[in-house]
Amino acid sequence: MKISRQTKIIELIDKFQLETQDDLSEKLKELGFFVTQATISRDIKELRLIKVMGKNGKQYYSTYKDVGTLYDERVVSVFKKAVLTVDVAEFLVVLRTLPAMGQAAALAIDSMEINEVVGTIAGDDTIFVAIREKKDVPLVVEKFRKLMKL
Repeated sequence: MKISRQTKIIELIDKFQLETQDDLSEKLKELGFFVTQATISRDIKELRLIKVMGKNGKQYYSTYKDVGTLYDERVVSVFKKAVLTVDVAEFLVVLRTLPAMGQAAALAIDSMEINEVVGTIAGDDTIFVAIREKKDVPLVVEKFRKLMKL
């Protein structure tokens, strides 16, 4: 029951801009799922649903994966403002950032989902970016340098 209900919730938020738990509850009732507010609240938490701002200025539920395009501009902005230099050490791209911006810039890199990047480790003002294959290091460096110039 839980899996089918949660699957329906995902389908509903993909189809409708549901602003409240009550809106979600009503749609579920129309489909034969009679649940309490507490159950919906748990489902929202388990599914990691978030609220995003629609073009009409109202907030509605969305899956976390769907908001990537909403943040693209902000991610590039954080990266551009934070990163000062790009250097290379074998399979690692080493980025220097403004003080206290390492974590934010690393989060920006992670959210870009660059296929060649395995992961990031960030400190206060330094980020190590692990690259999957050595041959891809120049490609990633070039991507980062382009982002810095945008």
